Amino acid sequence: MSDLQRDDLVDRRTGDSARSAWGAALPVAGVAVVALLACVAAARFTGASDPLPSGFTDAGPVVRWALPLVRALHDVAASLTVGSLLLAATMIPGRTRAETTAADEPRRAAALRVATAAAFVWAVAGAVVVVFTFADAAGMPLGQPGFGTQLTGALWSIEPLRVGLISTVTAVVVASVAAVARGRLVPVGLAALSAFGLLVLGLAGHAGGSADHETAVNGIAVHLLAAAVWVGGLLALVVLRHRLGDALGVVARRFSTVALWCFIALGVSGVMTASTRLGTWSDLATPYGVLVLVKVAALAVLGVAGAVHRRVTLDRIDRIDRIEATADHDGGRQMRGRLFVRLAVAETLVMGLAFGVATALARSRPPVPEMEPDPTAALSLTGFPAPPPPSALDWVTAWRVEWLFLSTGLLAIALYIAGVVRLRRRGDAWPVLRTVSWVIGWLLFVYATNGVLGIYGRVAFSWHMTLHMVEAMVLPIFLVLGAPVTLALRSIRPRRDGTLGPRELLLRAVHSRLMSVLGNPVVAAVLFFTSLVAFYWTGLFQLALETHTGHLLMTAHFVLTGYLFVWSLVGIDPGPKKWSPPLRLVVLFATISFHAFFGVAMVTGTTLLAGDFFTAIRMPWVPDPLADQRLGGGVAWAIGELPSLVLALTVAVQWFGRDQAESVRRDRRADRDGDAELNAYNERLAALAKRDGDTPR
Repeated sequence: MSDLQRDDLVDRRTGDSARSAWGAALPVAGVAVVALLACVAAARFTGASDPLPSGFTDAGPVVRWALPLVRALHDVAASLTVGSLLLAATMIPGRTRAETTAADEPRRAAALRVATAAAFVWAVAGAVVVVFTFADAAGMPLGQPGFGTQLTGALWSIEPLRVGLISTVTAVVVASVAAVARGRLVPVGLAALSAFGLLVLGLAGHAGGSADHETAVNGIAVHLLAAAVWVGGLLALVVLRHRLGDALGVVARRFSTVALWCFIALGVSGVMTASTRLGTWSDLATPYGVLVLVKVAALAVLGVAGAVHRRVTLDRIDRIDRIEATADHDGGRQMRGRLFVRLAVAETLVMGLAFGVATALARSRPPVPEMEPDPTAALSLTGFPAPPPPSALDWVTAWRVEWLFLSTGLLAIALYIAGVVRLRRRGDAWPVLRTVSWVIGWLLFVYATNGVLGIYGRVAFSWHMTLHMVEAMVLPIFLVLGAPVTLALRSIRPRRDGTLGPRELLLRAVHSRLMSVLGNPVVAAVLFFTSLVAFYWTGLFQLALETHTGHLLMTAHFVLTGYLFVWSLVGIDPGPKKWSPPLRLVVLFATISFHAFFGVAMVTGTTLLAGDFFTAIRMPWVPDPLADQRLGGGVAWAIGELPSLVLALTVAVQWFGRDQAESVRRDRRADRDGDAELNAYNERLAALAKRDGDTPR
C-alpha cells in the first residue's frame, strides 16, 4: 500500500470515528435538552421557580433556576450509567461463561466507556446539586460569607445533603472502576452499586416528608430505579447501536423484556406515589395534578412505543439477521440501525420530557401538605399514630398494609408457582411439600410485616423481638426447605445467545468464592450472632425504629442472615459442599448457646436499649419500658428454642437419609460386581492373618 493510500484510509477511518462519536453524543444531548426545557416549563407552570414570599430568606434566582436544571442533567446521566452497565453486564453477547470473544470485547468496552463518562457527569452534577440544595434550604446565596463553613458542618447532619453525598461518592467509585473494568462480573457489581446510588436519593424527595411516609418513600424508590433502568438502557442502546452491529437485535430483544417489567413497576409505583400527594380527583386540576397527568400521558406513549418495538421493529431486525448471510454486511447493519433509531430516538425524547416534569414536580407544592399535624410522639417518630392497647383479637384483625413487603411476598409466591407450572408442563415433577413450605414462608412474612407484629413491633420492644424471631429464625426454615434455587435452575431456560440471564447469574453466584465463604456454617453462624449483638447494642437499633430506611434494612438483614444460617445447615440447593451432619450439629448447638446468652443478657440487663426512642414514645400500655425489654429477652430465649429443635431434627433426618442412600448405593454396586468390595476386604483380612501366622514368635 502506498503512502497516499494509507493516508486516505486513515482519513476515512478518522472521519467515520468522528461521525460515530458525534452520532452517539446527539441522542444524549437531545434527551438532556428536552429534559431541561420540560423542567423549565413545568417549574414556571407550578411556580416552583418563583421567589419565596416576603419574610423568607431566598438563595437567589441562580440557585432557584439552576437546581432543578442540574438535577435533570444529573438524573439523565445517572440513568445512562445504570443502563450502560446493565447492557455491558448481561445483554451484550459473549461466547463463553468466563471470557468474551475478541469480537464481543470492543462492544463491552464501548459500553463501559459510555458508563464511565456518564458516571463522571453524574458525580459532578451530584456535587453541584448538594451545594445548591444546601443554599436553597438555608436561604443563602452562593457567595455569602461563611457559606462553605456552614455547608461543611451540615453536610452529614441534614438528610437530603447526606443522601446526595452518598450518591455522589457512589458515582465517583462507579466511574473510577468502570474506566479500568474488564470482563463481565465487574459490570454486574457496578450496575448494582449504581442502582444503590439512585435508591438512596428516594429519601431526599418531597415524598420523604409525606404524611403517608412509607408508601411515598417506597413508591419513589421503585419509581426512580425503574425509570433509570428503562431510560438509561434505551438511551445506551441508541448510543451504542453502531458498536453493537449484528448483536443489536439480540440486545434489543433482551432489553425489551426488562423494559416491560420497568413499565409495570413505573405504573404501580406512580399510582402509589401520586395517591400520597393527591387527596381527591379534583386535585388533578391543580398545576401539580396537571403535571402528574402529563407524566401519565408520557408513560402511555412509552408503553405504546415499547409494544411497537416488540411486535414490529424487533421482528424486522430478526428477519434482516436471517437473510444477512446472503446480503451485504454493512447494508444489513445500516438497515438495523435505521429501523431501531426511528422509534427509539422519539421514545428517549419522550422519556426526557418525563424526566424534566418529574424534576419540577419534586420542587412543586402538592395539594396534600407535606406533613400532617403532629399531636403525638408516635406519629413524629414512626410516621404512624400510636396503636391502641393490644388485645387477643388483634392477632387476627390488626393490619396495616406495607406495600413493599406485601408486593415482595406476593411476587415471590407468584414466581415460584410459575416455575412449578413450567416444570409440570414439560412433564417434570416437583415435590408438593416444597411448594407448600415456600408459600407458608412468604405468607408468614406478609403477616409478620403487615399484621399485628409489624404494627406493635414499631413501638414496643417485646413485640419487636417477637417480630425479629419470626423473621430471622422461623421464616427462613420454610424458605430454605422450599429449595428456590433448585427450582429456578430447573425452570428458567438457559440462554443460547451468549447473554447473561437470571439462570446464568444465579449459577455464578452459588458457585462463587464469596458464597463458598458465606456458606461455611461457622461463618454463617458468626455473621448471624455477631450482627445480632452489633445491631442491638449500637445506634443501629434506634435508627431502625425511627427511620423507614433503617426499618427496611433491618428486615432485609434479619431475613437474609437467618436464611444464610439455615441454608448452611439444612439447605438442599446447590452451593458449597455441605459439612458432615455431626459437624453441622455442633455448629447449631454452639449457636443455640450463644443465642441463649443473648436472651439472658436482655432479661438481666439494666440499660434500656434505644432509650431515647422508647422514653419519647412512651406507650400508655407499656408503663415500664425496661420491664418490656426484659420480656423481649424472654421471648428471644423461648422462641429461639423451637426453631433450633426443628433444625436439629432436620439435620438428623438428612443424616439418616444420606446413610440410607449410601447403603442402597453400596447394595446396588455389590449386585453388579458380585460384592467385590466385601470380597476384597475379606481377602485383605486373610492376608493379614496369614502374615501374622507366618511371623516367628
